[in-house]
Parts: sequence; structure tokens; C-alpha cells
Amino acid sequence: MEWLDSTIAYWHWLVLGLILIALEIFTAGFVLLWLGISALVVGVLAYFLNLSVSTELLIWTALSVAELFIWFRFIQPRFRDKTLSGMSKEAVVGQVGLVIQANVGERGRLRFSMPLLGSDEWPFICTETLSVGDRVSVTDVSGNTLVVARQG
Repeated sequence: MEWLDSTIAYWHWLVLGLILIALEIFTAGFVLLWLGISALVVGVLAYFLNLSVSTELLIWTALSVAELFIWFRFIQPRFRDKTLSGMSKEAVVGQVGLVIQANVGERGRLRFSMPLLGSDEWPFICTETLSVGDRVSVTDVSGNTLVVARQG
């Protein structure tokens, strides 16, 4: 153990931290980022304090576990489901909009009170004739056009 204490220096932790952070580019989930930040913190502590390798490993492990717990429990859930990319049908079906333009042939444009997938106005297709001001509910998506039904 004395050999490790004399061999592993503070800069080893700093290099390990930078390598882990750099490797995060090639992975997903931000796990290596937190492990790297913990290693950087241990490297800074080892620079200022005379710590044994076992203490450094204990600090690194405790910091890593704490950071990963905070990340997965509190921070990451806030970033989930913020984008509706790849889930357009699931995000749109059931939404209620207002017909703002009714064309011949059961086609027209409708407006949502809040933007839906980046736009508040969408073209629609309906099997029944609608008029301006009718409230409709989205039942399906056909390409970039919504399939709607009069809300009853």
C-alpha cells in the first residue's frame, strides 16, 4: 500500500478525470461525466491534502455514487419527454383544435391553443363537412396532415 501512496500523485486523478469526461462524448447517459468530475475533485483535494490512496478511492467512490444518484433521481427526469421527436402521433392524437379554414372536400386548417410539435396551425382531413369555428379532435396522423373528427 505504501508503494501506491508514493506512486499515485494528484495529477493522476486529474488526468483520469479529463479522460473520463472526454470519453463521455462516445457514450450516452452522462455516467462517465460524473465519474470524471469526481476524479477531478479528488485530484484537487489530493493536491492540497496529503491523502492515502485508499482515502482517495473512498472519496472518489462516495462522490461518484452521490453525483450519479442526484443525476438519475432528480436532474435527468426533468430532461425526459421534453421533445416529442419520433412520437408525433402519440403526442397529437386526442388534442382538440379549432377549424380556422374549411375547404371543399373535407380539408382545411385548424389551430391549437398551444403549439403542437412546433406549430399551432395544421392542415387537416375530415370525413364530414366542417365549418369555421367547429371544434375538432385529432384521431390520426397522415404524413404532415392531421385526421380529425368533429368533437361532439
